[in-house]
Amino acid sequence: MYNSLDDFFKDFKIESENTLKVFQHLTNESLSKKVYPEGRTLGRIAWHIVTSIPESFQQIGLKLECPDHSLPPPKVVSEFSYAYETCVHLLVENLKKNFTDEDLNKEFEFYGEKLLLKDILYGFIKHEIHHRAQMIVLMRQASLTVPGIYGPSKEEWKEYGMEPQE
Repeated sequence: MYNSLDDFFKDFKIESENTLKVFQHLTNESLSKKVYPEGRTLGRIAWHIVTSIPESFQQIGLKLECPDHSLPPPKVVSEFSYAYETCVHLLVENLKKNFTDEDLNKEFEFYGEKLLLKDILYGFIKHEIHHRAQMIVLMRQASLTVPGIYGPSKEEWKEYGMEPQE
């Protein structure tokens, strides 16, 4: 849980940098990859991560000038990174401008539930981590190199002069 907005900002900085690392390992060709016919593509999941920022925070009154989920995902990887970085920046700036640490214990209507702001922020981070992990699995299945997030990936072990673990 977060006891201050700065706690959230520090956590979100780390997690958003990790999400950008994943986005930057995508290729334009990989954006349309599906593992099974009914599944989301890598591009659709990445776009969901981007568009969930304005969608989620409009629930608590923030209007962020970010892409809407109804728009089709871009076809170029760099556009995902740009849109994501823009939304992250706007979110942080708007939270700083509109909320204080005291607001963390204030209840908000959030998708039909009453939740404390600190719980909304915590859930938002976990939501992004969840979808980023989905992307990493699909990236492996699409034979893409994946970045290490909370430790080295298989490919990064060699950079440390070590053999990848089984």
